[in-house]
Amino acid sequence: MQAAALRSAPHPDATWSSPVRALWYEAHGDWHRAHDELQDDADQQSAWVHAYLHRVEGDRANAAYWYRRAGRPLPAPQHPFADEWHDIATALLQQ
Repeated sequence: MQAAALRSAPHPDATWSSPVRALWYEAHGDWHRAHDELQDDADQQSAWVHAYLHRVEGDRANAAYWYRRAGRPLPAPQHPFADEWHDIATALLQQ
């Protein structure tokens, strides 16, 4: 699957990982459900999506914590959310 297909899927698939489901929920306007998908996950992929969600929320301090947990740099404030969503989705879907 590609990032565009993930974004356009009519509903999340039960076989998707929780970080992928979280990206789907965020893309469909349900930030809280996206965040809930990751609450119990400690892996780096989940931390990356968690970081992105807090950046979208506007909580850069919390986002910075999660980017460190993910082993990823905190993007510049002007980095477009849509570009980061696509980058994360592409990376997760290639695994």
